[in-house]
Amino acid sequence: MITSKTLIAASVALLALSAIFGLLNTQRTRNLRAVVAQSETTRQTEEQLRVKREKELKGREAAVSAANAKFGDTQTKAASTEAELLKVQTEKNDLQAKLRANETEIAELRKRIESADAKPVAGAAPATGATAELQAQLADAKKQLDAAEREKVLLADKMKNTQERSTQLETEKKHRPTVVGNPGIRGTVLAVNQAYNFVVLSLGGRQGVEANTEMLVLRGGSFIGKIRISSVEPATAIGDIITSSLARGVQVQPGDTVVYAGTNS
Repeated sequence: MITSKTLIAASVALLALSAIFGLLNTQRTRNLRAVVAQSETTRQTEEQLRVKREKELKGREAAVSAANAKFGDTQTKAASTEAELLKVQTEKNDLQAKLRANETEIAELRKRIESADAKPVAGAAPATGATAELQAQLADAKKQLDAAEREKVLLADKMKNTQERSTQLETEKKHRPTVVGNPGIRGTVLAVNQAYNFVVLSLGGRQGVEANTEMLVLRGGSFIGKIRISSVEPATAIGDIITSSLARGVQVQPGDTVVYAGTNS
């Protein structure tokens, strides 16, 4: 027979069970919320990494394109310098030939004038017509000598300018970065991306550069640090800067020299 005490006890038991289930549900809800929050954080982190990788990839592509363009400009400029040097050398040779011919002409004119001035007047005075003709020839020779002297000065000035231009072109050619094959591959840093810590080099697969190799960075013959080649194009390459190899406060700069250091094992 159900009494009021029994009902009260049952109600208390049900309430206790409800409280227990409520606590369990609350804990489960908290756990679920924590899992959802962690999943959202993970998703946001992955999204940020994806965006960062995309930016880095675009930055590398832009840097490679710029480096390829710069490399092409350098090659064009080198070819133009070679052509101009050849032209200047040809002009120099022509000027030297003209200057020698001019000096020969001056020497001959001086001999003619000296010969005309040194002709003796023996016995009777020469005929008036012969004297006038001789004086005319002498005056013409002197005019030609003056013109030849002025031309010699102009040729000398042109020769000096041409010599200076030739010396300048020879110096540019001498100091132009050269790339030699493996072993001892040597090139220069075309561009540096400090944001993503990589460099673009003036040499690539055509010179024997390989991915996953290290190159030494030099400046003025002194060691600066190391880079590790990450990707290789025919004429250029990208290398990641090994920051642990750099001294405090030192950064890789465009124009630094890179030298092949060997393949990583």
